[in-house]
Amino acid sequence: MAKDPSQQGYTYEAAGVSIEAGNALVRAIGPLVKATRRPGADADLGGFGGFFDPKAAGFKDPLLVAANDGVGTKLKLAIEHDRHDSVGIDLVAMCVNDLIVQGAEPLFFLDYFATGALETGVAERVVAGIAQGCIEAGCALIGGETAEMPGMYAPGDYDLAGFCVGAVERGEQLTGERVRAGQVLLGLASSGVHSNGYSLVRRLAADKGWAMEAPAPFDDTRTLLDVLAEPTRIYVKSLLPSIRDGRIAALAHITGGGLLENIPRVLPEGVRAEIDAGSWPQPGVMAFLRQQGSIAPAEMARTFNCGIGMVLVCDEGDVAAVEAAMQDAGETVWRIGTLVEGQRGCTVRGDAGQWQAASAWTADHDA
Repeated sequence: MAKDPSQQGYTYEAAGVSIEAGNALVRAIGPLVKATRRPGADADLGGFGGFFDPKAAGFKDPLLVAANDGVGTKLKLAIEHDRHDSVGIDLVAMCVNDLIVQGAEPLFFLDYFATGALETGVAERVVAGIAQGCIEAGCALIGGETAEMPGMYAPGDYDLAGFCVGAVERGEQLTGERVRAGQVLLGLASSGVHSNGYSLVRRLAADKGWAMEAPAPFDDTRTLLDVLAEPTRIYVKSLLPSIRDGRIAALAHITGGGLLENIPRVLPEGVRAEIDAGSWPQPGVMAFLRQQGSIAPAEMARTFNCGIGMVLVCDEGDVAAVEAAMQDAGETVWRIGTLVEGQRGCTVRGDAGQWQAASAWTADHDA
């Protein structure tokens, strides 16, 4: 029989919070954090905040750019199927990819991990993924918060948030000011579904009874779970050189809202994006999702990335150099469209066997 804490003296641990577990986690992740060190950040964990020295990172007159994000309901996929190792990469990717579209180099990252009862092994795996994402993005993991809150979460559940700060030299930031009709749109391949649309993915999985551990219907070399858990691609190191040499006029990170809602965010009034859906191969997972849910083309184009994780805006004369730089960096790149004069928005068109849609940013619809 459990002892009545009122007879023994109340403790924080008896209320559901283990300070020792938190201390053990800090000790366990210490080497992971040290692996993310870079010029400007070299302090150990344990203080009340983290320092970063932009001058030591080589900046002379930097503008700071900040972003924060989460992983969304992809976390439920990770929790339900014990895939805790890669969601930390997703967390970093969603933040640093939002910084690079401003022309900013990610400098440092902080995470927030919240759960009802801390399971050190799970938390360490999550932080290992965060550290890996920081290494891929070239930013330092300088701190974070682990919150153990009994009663706030179901057993085994946790939530994640990430916060990242980057810098760009004054005058080199990407603001959309250089965007104009006549420029070319290049698309970089996504690694999969990335971190958006998982409420719909999970609803389909439940309703259709997907066998997650079976080979994917469109790729018998991987399980369906492997495909859906694939972490978001981080584009930072591939894009920075072309940003700094002035060959990229603007960037759009294709997240929630898909192609239709994200590309117009970098367009000025009077400029419209025209995209040819036949200019890149539609990934098997996207065709699978569309078929399983009988999802309309416009809904696909504003829910999922449809195989394009990042869109680059370039002058025609810079296209060849940018394409070569992306390929040398290991990216798969396609010329997917152009910018034309017209009402601000985005139109995605394809052959009868593909899909076409018009952006919700405008009143007209081509679908």
